[in-house]
Amino acid sequence: MSGPKLHLSRDTLLSLLKQMIRVRRFEEKCVELYQAEMIRGFLHLDVGEEAICTAVMAALTPEDAVVATYREHGHALVRGVPARDIMAEMYGKIEGVSRGRGGSMHLFSAAHRFYGGYAIVGGGLPLAAGLALADKMQKKNRVTVCFFGEGAVAEGEFHETMNLSALWKLPILFVCENNLYAMGTRLDISESETDIHLKAQSYRIGSESIDGMDVIAVDAAASRALAEIRNGSGPHFIECRTYRFRAHSMFDPQLYRTKAEVEEWKARDPIPWLANRMREAGMLHENDLEAIEGAVSQEIEDAVAYAQRGSWEPVAELARYVYAEAGS
Repeated sequence: MSGPKLHLSRDTLLSLLKQMIRVRRFEEKCVELYQAEMIRGFLHLDVGEEAICTAVMAALTPEDAVVATYREHGHALVRGVPARDIMAEMYGKIEGVSRGRGGSMHLFSAAHRFYGGYAIVGGGLPLAAGLALADKMQKKNRVTVCFFGEGAVAEGEFHETMNLSALWKLPILFVCENNLYAMGTRLDISESETDIHLKAQSYRIGSESIDGMDVIAVDAAASRALAEIRNGSGPHFIECRTYRFRAHSMFDPQLYRTKAEVEEWKARDPIPWLANRMREAGMLHENDLEAIEGAVSQEIEDAVAYAQRGSWEPVAELARYVYAEAGS
């Protein structure tokens, strides 16, 4: 299997591999728990797309901000939000990152500068611009990263945000996770221009399109873009061409694509791709995968146990946080 030269260190590559496996195993456990009716509501999985959040998060500093979509479990996990806090939120327990009020689609952690989890398509774009504008006005050397799917480019918020971000030279990195289907609508049916990064270029924003299944390529693109932004060049845009292996949500019958197409993309699974590349380069040792899987399994088991021990919010407290409290 051909690919870019492994210019990263063994430790860095092992970290990327572990993070992708963490995201994959966490979401596989969520599917199991959802089918057992322990997790309820909506559930949108990132399976197949793990290379993007893994590589981009690795290039950030703790001071940078992150805005994600409703397919954000992996983003929060790799950002550093504890797995047990995320799982408790999935269960709807008050120990969760949003006190059990947000669930799968609304993970939030101010401590990690992880500002959602947004259920509205394109809804996070203007909010990300606001965060970046605040940092610029306060002369803080921070970058805001905004993740969204290609379906968001059909929304007015996308164009408004691109325009203002370019005009104001905001320190923001736009990451389009283009999985080719906006829910069940194929890209070439919904967009006359299917090269999404060209839309950003039309606003004079530096942009590029990369293979989103290749964690090394995403790492390189994110590092380049972030370096440019930190040097004051304004916003940048990365279109990551990727594919979700599972349905849009747990209620999706997937009648809009063939099984053959899904299997074709699964052959490009980013996790075995990286493992094989490391193995070929002599950078993956015999027990590495076993050690990673063991540590990840223990972490997820702990998260599930923590969520199951958690508490339901008392009925008397349900009206709290609906409006701002006096003195808050």
